Amino acid sequence: MTSIEIHGLHKSFGDLEVLRGVDFRIAHGEVVCVIGPSGSGKSTLLRCANLLEEPTAGRVLVGGIDITDPDVDIDRVRRRIGMVFQQFNLFPHLTVLENLTIAQRRVLRRGTKEATEVGRENLAKVGLTEKESSYPAQLSGGQQQRVAIARALSMGPELMLFDEPTSALDPELVGEVLGVMRTLADEGMTMMVVTHEMAFAREVADRVVFLDGGGIVEEGPPEDVLVRPEHPRTRAFLARVIHPGGLATVPDAPVAEV
Repeated sequence: MTSIEIHGLHKSFGDLEVLRGVDFRIAHGEVVCVIGPSGSGKSTLLRCANLLEEPTAGRVLVGGIDITDPDVDIDRVRRRIGMVFQQFNLFPHLTVLENLTIAQRRVLRRGTKEATEVGRENLAKVGLTEKESSYPAQLSGGQQQRVAIARALSMGPELMLFDEPTSALDPELVGEVLGVMRTLADEGMTMMVVTHEMAFAREVADRVVFLDGGGIVEEGPPEDVLVRPEHPRTRAFLARVIHPGGLATVPDAPVAEV
């Protein structure tokens, strides 16, 4: 069963054409990592997948529903999609648990008891049970991003979108976030991940897509795209981003506190 289908996707910002006729699919339960240089259109592709960016042309289907149809109830479709951004976007005046329950209560109309139970369950999943009464400013960047993941999971999504979720973190905090994401992948969550973390892509992805110049240059299993790329542009990109020592492994989750 297909979770996302993208057909002939174009996106322009004024005279700048960022996406140029992209065709893309993600199957239910599949983890797809999108890689490529800055400015290649990766984040724009991700944001078009839940209509945070309005495509200039083309169609986007989520669970068989055409979200580019002007008559679609996009808010209802978005409830099926969890989104984790580069920045954490937590409410600074709310505790961790309150950040996890506010959308459940206001959007899903869950009662306080149910919302709290779901929030605590997902805090446990990301290894932050003891932080439920803390405020975002009292957490490290890695902990805040793990809270953001727990918040998205608390809405019960069928699909998770990650837009370079570790790019704003100090290097020593990256592993704890990637570990949580690997656990989600192991549990069968459908995921589309824009990332520069090649080790994560190689270990976790079912498929890697290399995007450049607004189009898909190469895609396939991680061992093919990351280890034996066919296209010269892919090889040149990987030669710049992968250290000579090779790809490190991704730690398990949850991890110890920092």
